[in-house]
Amino acid sequence: MAKITQVGPGRKTTGTIDGITYVTRNGVTYARSAPTMPASAYNTPAAKLRQAIFKMVQMHLKLHLRTIKQTFTPKGNGTATNRYYSLNGKALTKALTALAEQYVAGEDVTITDIEQAISDYAAEHPTSIKIASKSGYADVFLTGPWPDTITLKATSGDSTVIIIVNEYGVQTTYNPDGSTVVVSGGGGSSSNTNDSNGTNGGSSTNDNTGGGTDPEPGTGGGGNGSGGVEEG
Repeated sequence: MAKITQVGPGRKTTGTIDGITYVTRNGVTYARSAPTMPASAYNTPAAKLRQAIFKMVQMHLKLHLRTIKQTFTPKGNGTATNRYYSLNGKALTKALTALAEQYVAGEDVTITDIEQAISDYAAEHPTSIKIASKSGYADVFLTGPWPDTITLKATSGDSTVIIIVNEYGVQTTYNPDGSTVVVSGGGGSSSNTNDSNGTNGGSSTNDNTGGGTDPEPGTGGGGNGSGGVEEG
């Protein structure tokens, strides 16, 4: 993959031009050769199984995107979802293979089925799927169903941050200093600070400048689903 600065004055480059695929990550544009394999290569039983697994992984990532963005530190110019997939891809593949075989055979598979398969695998392999890998904090593993609360413990000192993400996309972070931060799905936030006795300090702030929705993860690297996972 070659790193480029721009294609066209002042343009954010993306898409495919003359067999070269361009993608922009964190303000940096990259170029790579577009896949040249014949369509028949994606129709083999093995390829269809890989595609099914990757589709299920995408559904899993979409469901937990808000959490992953808060509990994973991206590596280099990657994203939090890229990091989650790079650490857990092999385990997720093992967890979803049997379900993918059913899907390829024509059976319906729902997100509930996917989450159950991953939860069952995590219960049997409690150190195989990381749900938090954030700089400065100890890793957290999935040991059953995806939890409603993820506790991040600092690797040095006694600091602890608890992250809660509910189905409506409202996240509450409890900071070590006793303050709490609530972030809505649209990006607005409010915060309340408590004193050492646990009483309300009486102050609050609101910031609604961060409106918008979070991007959903997409596939990369060609139709066989062998590429990474990107946001956007």
